[in-house]
Amino acid sequence: MAVARRRRETLDAETLDDLLGKSAEAKRAEWAAADDDALLAVIETYRNAVRTLKGEIEKCGGVVRGVDAVELRERASSGSDEDEDEDEAEGPNIDDIDPREWMVPPQCIPVHANVTTYDWRPMYEHEQFDVIMMDPPWQLATANPTRGVSLGYSQLTDQDIANLPLPQLQKNGLLFVWVINAKYQWCLNQFKKWGYEFVDEIVWVKVTNSRRLAKSHGFYLQHAKEVCLVARRGDTPPGLKDKAIGSDIIFAPRRGQSQKPTEIYELIEELVPNGRYLEIFARKNNLRDFWVSVGNEVTGTGLPPDDVKAFEERGAIPSAKYGAGNR
Repeated sequence: MAVARRRRETLDAETLDDLLGKSAEAKRAEWAAADDDALLAVIETYRNAVRTLKGEIEKCGGVVRGVDAVELRERASSGSDEDEDEDEAEGPNIDDIDPREWMVPPQCIPVHANVTTYDWRPMYEHEQFDVIMMDPPWQLATANPTRGVSLGYSQLTDQDIANLPLPQLQKNGLLFVWVINAKYQWCLNQFKKWGYEFVDEIVWVKVTNSRRLAKSHGFYLQHAKEVCLVARRGDTPPGLKDKAIGSDIIFAPRRGQSQKPTEIYELIEELVPNGRYLEIFARKNNLRDFWVSVGNEVTGTGLPPDDVKAFEERGAIPSAKYGAGNR
């Protein structure tokens, strides 16, 4: 009951002055010492503040574009009988309203672009990558266009993903691809078409702060894991460790929407030290030093200019799909 009461708090109950009255350091210390229920109450308060601000902007004739983590969470709570990407159920995420999270690490190279229309040629003509990792926004088998990843691209078709120039970007090296159950076999088949050999897989077991399984919805069973398939093309990268390191199991809490655990980057960097790393479909909360990060959300400030222009001119983002009806 106490949790329910805290979740019902509104901006009127805790005013904006109260929210801003404490220093950032004091707030961080307070949140670090709080339990899960208290953190949820804080998040709910910020939710209400965002809703109120959005309403005031709309009253003044302004337009608030995009779908935030709160809306994604509310949509996900309606339930589904489809086998789908667990990412959509991971909000709410305080990072989505914290501009400090948009800061780019000093040794990261972010490329703000639609990966399906981006001109990759200058990149692969001047550089080859030892490791490529990607977390595609898979098109889900659902007729509900609001389900799935409803930010930016929404979803991409299998053909859009197959058209990525991975063989040009990587003559020799390792490829890490995060998959959902429905695309597991497709991805294995696509490895062969790209010229890769499947060699291993990594399983991320999602846990809560209390180390319990963080279960999400699925078709037959509730999902508490994600799988990353590992493939090799050509020779192994220079400097690859000649013995097994780390583990194929990662136990880590889920964080922001679509945000993969830091442990996967650490594992890759330990496996291929001082390598040339590329992440495709990167987002602002996945940026990392010494990685080239390409994606339409790497800045946290909206879509790339070319996509914005295309939407204004044609009412659609190139290659974006919003549900099974657009296949």
